[in-house]
Amino acid sequence: MAEKAKIAILISGRGSNMAALIYAAKSHDCPYEIVLVACNDCDASGLKLAEAEAITTFAHSHKSMSREDYDDVMHDAITRSGAEYVVLAGYMRILSDGFVRKWANHMLNIHPSLLPKYKGLDTYQRAIDAGDKVAGCSVHLVTAELDDGPVLAQTEVAILPDDNAERLARRILIAEHQLYPATLAKYVSREADPDWILEQVRERALALAETHERESFGSPGWRAGSEKTGKYFAYFTQKLHGEASVGLLVKTSGLDEQAALVDADPELYYIPKFFGKSGWIAVRLNIGRTDWDHVSDWLYKSWRMVAPKRLTKMIDIADQF
Repeated sequence: MAEKAKIAILISGRGSNMAALIYAAKSHDCPYEIVLVACNDCDASGLKLAEAEAITTFAHSHKSMSREDYDDVMHDAITRSGAEYVVLAGYMRILSDGFVRKWANHMLNIHPSLLPKYKGLDTYQRAIDAGDKVAGCSVHLVTAELDDGPVLAQTEVAILPDDNAERLARRILIAEHQLYPATLAKYVSREADPDWILEQVRERALALAETHERESFGSPGWRAGSEKTGKYFAYFTQKLHGEASVGLLVKTSGLDEQAALVDADPELYYIPKFFGKSGWIAVRLNIGRTDWDHVSDWLYKSWRMVAPKRLTKMIDIADQF
């Protein structure tokens, strides 16, 4: 089994969603482990539960501290724990922009409404007052704007005719306890999902000038130039020509560079079947923790080798200014 993703949970109180995540993590096939529970209230009952479950805790009051200074303290505790993701579970602090940037795409939150409806507080009563038939909860990525990040998953909860905010809140909390662990597990496992990997490659390849996608031997490939005369600069490999790895095939300058890459990092690079004799290299994309900037660099480098000269000349001229 692949190495488990390391999670830090931030709480402010009892931490019922924290408990759901902790117990889900005890399953042998759960793709994450909880390495830290941190809190801005030293007396929060959730800390006692985390300690009882043998999880490292950190507590520090936010009183008399600026938002930025306090977030620096929390960031330091999280990084020292080795956490790769931050999960907010009833954390009642508004985060500084700097903290959010540091954990961009690696911080999740759960909110008790079907976003984008009812951001902020009093979500249960607002849904009832609006005459909604359903309420629910949403797991989303955290961005600088409150409750505005991309939604990863939602669960609808029916609003009953005699509901009040308290009764509705109790049922939505049950839904939260189901949704949060499942969504977190899927999110931290996404870099091993071939469909997700393909979408990341596709987005980056098609962002290059005059690029289009065309299937080759049953796998997606990308060409630079016109539909009629374009040349391939990248292929997505998932069992392409019998290859076992999920990866990206790109062009190198030749067999010497190809061999040097494999020698330098044989876990990341390998010589692909069929294409290897022409100097192509395969970059593994399903080993986890993919450096997507590195992938973008490879796509651009390979694209330049086959792109129409008028395009590369224009880029070279622009780079001089």
